[in-house]
Amino acid sequence: MTNILVVGPHPDDQEAGMGGAIALFAAQGHSVLLLDVTNGEPTPLGSPESRAREADAAAAALSAPENAVKRRLLGLPNRFVEHSIDARHAVAGVIREHKAEILFAPFFEDAHPDHRAVTRIVEDARFDAKLSRIDLPGEPTYPRWLFYYYATHLRWVANPTFCIDISAHMEQKISAIQAYETQFVKTNANVVDWIRASATYMGSRIGAKSAEPFYTKEPLALTSLAGVLMTATKQTPKPTSP
Repeated sequence: MTNILVVGPHPDDQEAGMGGAIALFAAQGHSVLLLDVTNGEPTPLGSPESRAREADAAAAALSAPENAVKRRLLGLPNRFVEHSIDARHAVAGVIREHKAEILFAPFFEDAHPDHRAVTRIVEDARFDAKLSRIDLPGEPTYPRWLFYYYATHLRWVANPTFCIDISAHMEQKISAIQAYETQFVKTNANVVDWIRASATYMGSRIGAKSAEPFYTKEPLALTSLAGVLMTATKQTPKPTSP
């Protein structure tokens, strides 16, 4: 079992960017904690109370029968997130408490200032969490991996370094997104269509029905080519008659 921490600037970012992977990780028995840096409010139809209920329902939708996806609110102000020492140390404390081995944060190129700030905070908090002489809860720890998911406000196609097959968990992802009624049901309903289209396209890149894209700045470690060759086999086109 691996301890995984998925950090989102606002509730719904994690679900939109990598909800299928979160459901997959939970089904595989990993310990997944979603950290919402802000409560996402104010929005035109939402409130702190309704957004909290929606966030809990979304986490439940991504959970496995015997392995619940957990959720925590950091509580920084929405639309005013700043990269600061206090913010870094707050996230570093959560990294230590969860004993996170893998971190996920939003892709670092984005139009939303909160997203850019949160990613910088997570990158530095990863370093801060390993320091021994620092006033933080828990024991020093250094997550082995930091991966980036795409929940960007830029109108461009993702440039992933790897994709995860979420075919078996796509409907859980959609259910989690639709749990945010004030954000994606009563308004912005076409978001679900966009997300399905993106998953289908990314799936086509790896020979799967649905997939989510991710980016890493650090090289992935492989002990064999088995997984890579399996993906390559899926993508090999069938021979056609002349």
